[in-house]
Amino acid sequence: MNKKINQTIMQYFEWYLPPSCGLWRKVANEASYLDSIGITGVWLPPAYKGEGGNHDTGYGVYDLYDLGEFNQKGSINTKYGSKDEYINAIKVLKGNNLEVYADIVLNHRLGADGTEEVMAIEEEPNNRTVEINKPIFIDAWTKYNFDGRNNKYSDFKWNWTHFHGVDWDEKQKRKGIFKFYGKHWDVDVDKENGNFDYLMGADVDFNNVDVIQELNKWGDWYVNTTNVDGFRLDAVKHIRAGFYKEWLENIKEEFAKDFFTVGEYWTTNIFAINNYLKEVNYEMKLFDVPLHYNLFNASNSSGNYDMRTILDNTLVKENPEYAVTFVDNHDTQLGQSLNSWVQDWFKPLAYALILLRKDGIPCIFYGDYYGIEHDNIPPKKKLLENMIKARKHFSYGKQRDYFKNENIIGWVREGDTDHTDSGLAVVMSDNAGGCIEMNMGERLANTVFYDCTGNLDETVYVDANGNGIFYCAGGSVSVWIKKDNIYDKKEEE
Repeated sequence: MNKKINQTIMQYFEWYLPPSCGLWRKVANEASYLDSIGITGVWLPPAYKGEGGNHDTGYGVYDLYDLGEFNQKGSINTKYGSKDEYINAIKVLKGNNLEVYADIVLNHRLGADGTEEVMAIEEEPNNRTVEINKPIFIDAWTKYNFDGRNNKYSDFKWNWTHFHGVDWDEKQKRKGIFKFYGKHWDVDVDKENGNFDYLMGADVDFNNVDVIQELNKWGDWYVNTTNVDGFRLDAVKHIRAGFYKEWLENIKEEFAKDFFTVGEYWTTNIFAINNYLKEVNYEMKLFDVPLHYNLFNASNSSGNYDMRTILDNTLVKENPEYAVTFVDNHDTQLGQSLNSWVQDWFKPLAYALILLRKDGIPCIFYGDYYGIEHDNIPPKKKLLENMIKARKHFSYGKQRDYFKNENIIGWVREGDTDHTDSGLAVVMSDNAGGCIEMNMGERLANTVFYDCTGNLDETVYVDANGNGIFYCAGGSVSVWIKKDNIYDKKEEE
């Protein structure tokens, strides 16, 4: 019996899913299959009611307690279904050996129930340390009464004192960055725009004692209600680091459980990323945004990217224990706020780099796996399943890198005794095809390998010393695994 398999996450949504998508039902139906191919955890989208009701992707948060249960914002269901369907999906996923990670969005609120007259100071949008004018009275959308929920689960009502500021003055019908008089942006946030505490909507004040108490209470309620195994934390660079450190500590203590947690700190600055991890006392992992941009840039370099540097200045290289790697996500999709879509020709190379190496926990994107109908992007299901299968069964043991050519790079995994027939070799090129001589180690000496991607039909013989010459086609990747391995035989049966 094989021991524990490599961890592989799937982000189970993309931005343009329609309200009719029935996502909670779909993921429940797919649970057994996802487990069988090697997915170990599923990141589900925000499950609470947004300002756009059943058209809201989930990041325009209105009511954290409404998981598709109350008639608010024009619908009972969220974009993805009802509360009962959400709870059932989690139950089914967990029953199929899959962990479930909830998307947590605490930074801001949108879709307020009313305005309040508040004194505020307008600030320079590109430098939030510079005040444009003296305090003025604005009408701010900051009243959240949740009448449709009628105090169920919580009687907490949000008002302007629970926020730092807003970006709209209803009095003048004017956009701007308005910081409430007497309030201060938090200091331990990202330094982009001078201070990047403010992102959108009504910016939550994480120094307010009542706010902290309510969000701690909500966190406990959410875990009790849903039984999730962990969290994806949205927009952490806009929230003082101390808040999430304490919030996570509170939940772990309350449930005596270590929740898997990954934060979204969107920057290419590896120093800022490592500094944030230190500030939160390593209570979470972070998405490897610098790696994403390396992949994006390589895909747009017309075969002239120095592939030897593809991992330079990345989290997976500098602090691998805390890296969650990804190729694309809902924000990098075409037309989205962080549009940086990795070109399709490079996707196989990119996924090999996150799925088949020793370090980092890879996250597969729904839009790559199922395709994106909105942009006529076809699914890469077969490609990704081949890679995930290779990760599940073969990507184990000592890793040896061959990053010696600026266009053709490769690495081997020697395999281990816990995973039958494990070990693999990967060769990729962003330009012309070619080959690399690589050593597979003693365990895999005198062994024949084939390319499980189907890109090349030839086989490779590894000699008595463990050496073999492994090939790839131009602008392509080949993943070489042991021929006649036990897993292929099982599938044939």
